[in-house]
Amino acid sequence: MSLADGRSREAITIVLADDHAVVRSGLSMLLNAEPDLEVVAEAGDADEAGRYVRGHKPNVLVLDLNMPGKPSLEAMPEMLDASPDTRVVVLTMQNDPAFAREAMRAGAHAYVLKEAADDELVQAVRLASKGETYMHPSLGAKLAAAPDEKKAPGNLSEREIEVLRLIALGHTNGEIAQQLFLSVRTVESHRAHIQQKLGVTSRAELVRHALDAGLVDT
Repeated sequence: MSLADGRSREAITIVLADDHAVVRSGLSMLLNAEPDLEVVAEAGDADEAGRYVRGHKPNVLVLDLNMPGKPSLEAMPEMLDASPDTRVVVLTMQNDPAFAREAMRAGAHAYVLKEAADDELVQAVRLASKGETYMHPSLGAKLAAAPDEKKAPGNLSEREIEVLRLIALGHTNGEIAQQLFLSVRTVESHRAHIQQKLGVTSRAELVRHALDAGLVDT
């Protein structure tokens, strides 16, 4: 089924966050030109993006890494806590593999360079909306070749890695909440995300993943 303007009723909804209005306008035109994509809100910083994500619960958040105010990577886990079904496509000029690795750890599904946005952004949004990952090919090759001294299981965010480590050490959700200055509900949410990313359901399986990743000493 489709709407009068030709856009699919099942269109992928998008919140677009970039601090340059001209860039946002161009990206919005690019995405809205596709009948299966719809930009529902535009933000100029991470805080504003977070408000729109909470309000719209979009399928995809297209997020610039370098915006004023709160760092995007720091804000990303909070946004995903508020809207767990939203997938993040990072759009950036940063072609350093370290930035790409941290973005994927923080919960991003795709990492697109601005220089290739016209060719790749639409593809990345569609893939991310289905839970698939995408990375610019040359950057993916660099990432594969670069050593990773902090290998994380299942693309867990830094916060999720810390929660997993504490779970493996035998701490309860309440104890983890106290140590990390979080609410118990937030810890429960992190734990659910960890289990989903790792494809496990039991504490024993979580401990095994933590041991395999070297997060705790045997």
